[in-house]
This record gives sequence, structure tokens and C-alpha cells, in this order.
Amino acid sequence: MTTSHAVVVGGGIAGLAAARVLAQGGVRVTVLEGSSQIGGKLRVSEIAGIPVDEGAESMLARRPEGMDLVRDLGRTADLVNPGTAASAIFSRGALRKLPAGQVMGVPSDLRALAASQVLSPAGLARVPLDLVLPETPRGGDVSVAGYIGARVGREVVDRLVEPLLGGVYAGRVERLSFESTLPAVAAAARGHRSLINAVQGIRAAAPKDPGPVFATLPDGLGTLPHLVAADIAAAGGTVRTGAMVRELRRREDGWRLTVGPARDPEYLDADAVLLALPAAPASRLLTPDVPAAARELAGIEYASMAIITLVYRTTAFPRLPKTSGYLVPAVECDPERGGRGVKAVTFSSVKWPHLRDRDPGVIAVRCSIGRFGEEHLLQRADEELTATAMAELAATCGVTELPAASRVTRWGGGLPQYNVGHADRVAKIRAAVAGAPGLAVAGAAYDGLGIPACIASARAAANRVLDHLRSREGVDHDRAGGQAEGTRTQ
Repeated sequence: MTTSHAVVVGGGIAGLAAARVLAQGGVRVTVLEGSSQIGGKLRVSEIAGIPVDEGAESMLARRPEGMDLVRDLGRTADLVNPGTAASAIFSRGALRKLPAGQVMGVPSDLRALAASQVLSPAGLARVPLDLVLPETPRGGDVSVAGYIGARVGREVVDRLVEPLLGGVYAGRVERLSFESTLPAVAAAARGHRSLINAVQGIRAAAPKDPGPVFATLPDGLGTLPHLVAADIAAAGGTVRTGAMVRELRRREDGWRLTVGPARDPEYLDADAVLLALPAAPASRLLTPDVPAAARELAGIEYASMAIITLVYRTTAFPRLPKTSGYLVPAVECDPERGGRGVKAVTFSSVKWPHLRDRDPGVIAVRCSIGRFGEEHLLQRADEELTATAMAELAATCGVTELPAASRVTRWGGGLPQYNVGHADRVAKIRAAVAGAPGLAVAGAAYDGLGIPACIASARAAANRVLDHLRSREGVDHDRAGGQAEGTRTQ
């Protein structure tokens, strides 16, 4: 299939994973990344001599796609796991352990929930009503807050579910889709009147020793895209940066991409194109020839956030944290109402022992700021965001020293929102794209934000492209054979 040329637009992990599948399938592949570097939300750089990720820092080890990719790259032995899985929530004035038995904040063990003291007495008393309430009607998709709140009470939503989902989507539970953001819980709930019983079923079916939840690479997860890019190059593919695609148009025999500035455009022809882009740029490129998909993509909203990385001397902490980090519910977090500005804190040097081994005298901490609709909070200067993060650590950990180093990384429009109706929207996008031969889409906007989900999306899209190219080459081969036979009989 070496005569076929496929272009992947987008050099994040989804685009690179898709390009790798195409290259291994015998396709001549070109990856076009508009920015100056590959990796998308996977990026790592040194701060105070320690490699600390600026975006995603780990991937789920219990989903196979990410682990399979690392294995295929020959790097399984390099994987490292967290030193502690313990995490906490700041609720009602104190850091409290996440209750045992919960699934993304939905409780299954009422004793553990009570012992955690995350909820108020009134909120705790509301939870067991789920066991006796009549079934909550649920036809199509509903919001996370709407369904879970109806079953176990709003306080569970606000103080457990929202902060856990906020770490993934930075979204609002009143808008997020129950079906798309909590698919396992939503599916189980359809078979039970009680949500608590549904989650108990999930817990009972889980492996007794599932192994570590997360994994990363010793020099940061931001090194993964570069390993994949090297593998693509070894297979004969090309990865280009600074190659912004301005236009995509369908041609009789494939697609034409316009790359670069308007004053000096480059035209690139391809037999197939795979878009691994956020929704807005994908919508822009698809508007001329696949308008139905473009309209649906334009409806996917995004949240912005910032990660403030601080490195302190270990002596700055009166007591070294014993948890990997903690979450701050939105009800505790609104700075305009006198609340906290930070929504999550990760003690990176505690969570990842290999970082502590690099320099035992310091501790790296990552603080996350920003939810959907809070873009105005992120318009503050780096110094103000850093001060907010420092104030958070002073309040919860008693840190009074200045950090030895700080870094602010802004992810504007970085997290797609899976709002109510998301699955139907994605189905419409894919149906429209399927009507355009040689076109596919992949990435975080569709089936999941995590790295394994993005890789799964990439592989599925790349296989659709391979099927199309094989079918097309078969048709071309048959046509050429028929023409040759015709020539012989003349």
C-alpha cells in the first residue's frame, strides 16, 4: 500500500498514534502539526532540575491502549507507578480522605462515607434514601447533577462527584452528560432502582487485585509523543511542526490541504485525511465539504485551565504530605465568594518516588486553576496565579517559605465538555464524516479525554482509513487489470 498517501492533521497523542498505525499498515503518512512542537497536552520540561509534566502527568494503567502502545515501543520496563494512591478532598474546613468504596464519587459503602466526614450530617442522612426511593425516570441522556442528585442528594454531587469529574473535564455537573462522563455508572444504573446498589455491583465485579491505577515514564509523560514520532519516522513517515492547515477540500481522487500562510501557501494532496484536532479547528476545516459534521463540532464547548508548578525545599513543609494530592470542590473554590482559587493540588514528588529520588531535598507541587466559565480568572498575570497557588499551600500545608522555582502553564480551551447529548452529537459527526470517503476524525473531543481513550479513538480512525485505502487500491487494481485485458483483446 506504499503508493497511498495519508495526512494526519494534529500532532497530539491521538494524531501520532493514528499515524503510527497508518505507517505500520504500509501507508506513506505525513503528520502536520500547526504549533512549534508535537505532543498536544503532553509536555514536559525541567523546573529546578526536575522533569515535571506541564500537562497530563499519567495515564490509566487499567485500560490497555496506553500500556499496549508503551509495550509496542519497547518501553514497558521504563514505566513507573505512583508511590501512594491515597488522595483527599478539602471539604468543610479540612483535608479529608476520599471514602472507600466510591466510584467517581458515587458511594457504595455508607459507613466509609460517614467515617470520611466529607459530608455534613444532613448531607449524609440524605444518602441512604436512595435505597428506598422509587426509580428515577431516565429516558435519554441526563446531567450528572440531575440524576445523581436525585438519587443520593446534592451534597454528594457537590463534594464528591464534582471535584473528581472536575479533575478530568473542568466542567459543570449541571451540564455534563451522565452517559458520556460516567459511562460505567450510567450503564449499571439502568439495571438497578438504587444507584448505591448499582455502584456496589461495579465494585463487586472489579478484580480483587487490579494493580496500579496510573503509570508514567521516568522523564515525564511528555516524552511519550516523541517516542511515537521516532517510531513513525523509522517506518518512513514524516512529522512536521509549524505546518498549520488552513483549508481542506475534497477532490475527485482524494483531498487537498492548504498549508502555511496565505502569502505563501503550500498545497498537499492526499488519498486520505485524518483530523486529530480540537473541535473548533476541525469544524473550520470541514465546513466546505462536510458541513453537517462541522455544525455539530462547533457545538462542543471547551474549558480552559492553568497548571502552576512550584518547587520548594523539603524543609518548607512542617509535615511532608502523605497523600498524592487533594481536590477542592467548586463549592469551596469560588474566589469571588471568598473561597479558594485552586481546584486541585498534586504533590508530584510524593506521588512519584522517582522524582523524589532525583533530588530528595526538594518537593515539586502542581496546582490546577480554572473550570468551565472561569476564563476571567485565568486572565490574571502569572505572578497572581502563582500567589494563589502559594496561598493554597500555606492554608492547607502550613508552607510559609517562598518556592525555589515556579512555572505557569496555561491551557486555553484545552478540555472538551461532554455535555448532555454528547454521544448523540458524536454519532452525528461520525455519520457525516463516513459519507466523505477517505476522511476520519479522532481525539479527545469524541470518546474520552484520557490518553488510553485518545489512543483507542486514533486506532479506530486509522483502521477506517486503512480499510478505505485497501478498498480503493483493490478497485484501482481491478480497473487496471480490466484495462490490460481490454488491450490484449483489441
